[in-house]
Amino acid sequence: MRKVFMIFIIILIMFTGCEREDSMKNTEKQPDFRQISMQEGLELMENDSDYIILDVRRTDEFEEGHIPGAVNIPNETIGTEEIEQLPDKNQTIYVYCRSGNRSKQASKKLAELGYTNVVEFGGIIDYSGEIEKGT
Repeated sequence: MRKVFMIFIIILIMFTGCEREDSMKNTEKQPDFRQISMQEGLELMENDSDYIILDVRRTDEFEEGHIPGAVNIPNETIGTEEIEQLPDKNQTIYVYCRSGNRSKQASKKLAELGYTNVVEFGGIIDYSGEIEKGT
């Protein structure tokens, strides 16, 4: 009987320890950004005046055609260093790429750098407005 009780206590301690470790992982604060559709982003921009449209595609993709007024900073160049073209970390930054994958990656990196108002709005493939070519 004593052995059964000791085994029960050991098992209880093991499960309690695992649960505590898992719950601690869930409380870690992850930098976040807002995700919306291309259409929602364009509608928000109509009522906003102080924002940046950030195209995170490669430079050659950007030059082929981009949303008018967009700034190009390729996703691959966004790292842990401050970004000179984005000095105001509280300014709204609408981020897009071709399909939405790189814009999600870039948005996460921007949030990790301390940008507080990052809005990821998908890919230019969902954009039906005017396109600007060149730089």
